[in-house]
Amino acid sequence: MKEITKAILQVMDDVKNIEKSMSVGTGSSSYKAVSDSLVRNTIRPSMVKVGLVIIPTTIDAKSSVARWEESHKDYGTKSKQQVFTEVVCKYRLIHSASGEELEISGYGHGIDSQDKSAGKATTYALKNAILDVFLITKGESEDTDASHSDDMPVPLKQKAGFVKELDF
Repeated sequence: MKEITKAILQVMDDVKNIEKSMSVGTGSSSYKAVSDSLVRNTIRPSMVKVGLVIIPTTIDAKSSVARWEESHKDYGTKSKQQVFTEVVCKYRLIHSASGEELEISGYGHGIDSQDKSAGKATTYALKNAILDVFLITKGESEDTDASHSDDMPVPLKQKAGFVKELDF
């Protein structure tokens, strides 16, 4: 584990921070985030330089589907659905020169009205695994003790007309 540890430390030294450059949402609900492509493009050169490769090995996924109907005065009633997928993905981090390996994992979830929730979830899982294993800061340092969950707004209730939830 000595060589892979050295390689991880080198990547940690090369990439300390990735700025939140992507805007998500609009208005008062908007926020800054770090895109998957920015994480990959920032970390890849350092990983290549030290001979680290990451390969997905397993995905533990759970999905559910919520369906409901919405009425609109101009368009009539339409059926809607929302697919929620959460995953825990395991990866093999391999040091090419020594052959040493380390298993790492990442959590992700995604929501989509059609078939993209699994892709969103696995993308988040890899991004989170990479950011965590190399201890990369995302944007400005955030003090998690500066706010309390009791200070956060409560999400709106489920839309009226909810039909049923299906577990896969």
